[in-house]
Amino acid sequence: MRRALMKTKLQYYLKSIPTLLFGLKNPAAILAAALGQRPIIRLRDGLKLRVSSVMDIWIAKETCLDHDYAVHGCAIQNGWVVVDIGAAYGDFVTHTAFHHPTAKLIAFEPFAQAYALLNENIALNGLKNVQVFQKAVSSRAEKRMVSQTGAAVQHTTHRVDNAASLAPSKSGLVDAIGLADIFTLTAIQHIDFLKVDCEGAEFDIFLNAAPAELAKIERVCMEYHDNATPHHHSSLVQHFEQHGFRVTTYPNPVHSHLGFLYASKAH
Repeated sequence: MRRALMKTKLQYYLKSIPTLLFGLKNPAAILAAALGQRPIIRLRDGLKLRVSSVMDIWIAKETCLDHDYAVHGCAIQNGWVVVDIGAAYGDFVTHTAFHHPTAKLIAFEPFAQAYALLNENIALNGLKNVQVFQKAVSSRAEKRMVSQTGAAVQHTTHRVDNAASLAPSKSGLVDAIGLADIFTLTAIQHIDFLKVDCEGAEFDIFLNAAPAELAKIERVCMEYHDNATPHHHSSLVQHFEQHGFRVTTYPNPVHSHLGFLYASKAH
């Protein structure tokens, strides 16, 4: 079993090399990022992305070249309302807005470094159909503590019950809103496609979501993180199914605690 898993991992990484080399107009940017620079990668479809690390480039490969959210979810259509929870530096939201100019994109990213890069990449591509908020999304409006582990795109948040007693300059607090607040904040009535990559906060968001809010969402495609909380993604599967969604899951080929979950209304 272990040998089969190692073979799968090796195949995945070997397949990724030509994807990166032929998917980028300037593959030398990978070396520049490895040397600590912040290059602009140029995709062959015309999208440009400022990145801060090799990890950022790898994520762009998964999102923009492997098309993870289309393969594990569905093809996004022009005119849709698309919300991105955990937008990071903007790989998904800029790629989607670039190829769907009449779609309405709304992005949430609480971390200052990623938020700045997100705005830079929106401007870099001249995108006019994206609205961004420097906020986390959780089960309710509150303050959340930043947990800075790994690369910036892997940072996550957890609840702070005594947030008022902590000094923001030292605590790394960020503002969070609830799922219901997205609709009031942005004046949208529904979400056609909800992309989620929030390093474990997905359990808090959806397991505590009111049925009335879930009813306003047609499709959810998320990366789940089974190692981030005591929860397992099977609880999300059960919860979505109880609220009228069809659910499929796709394990990550390299990391057993990661995978994709796609929930769509069972019309």
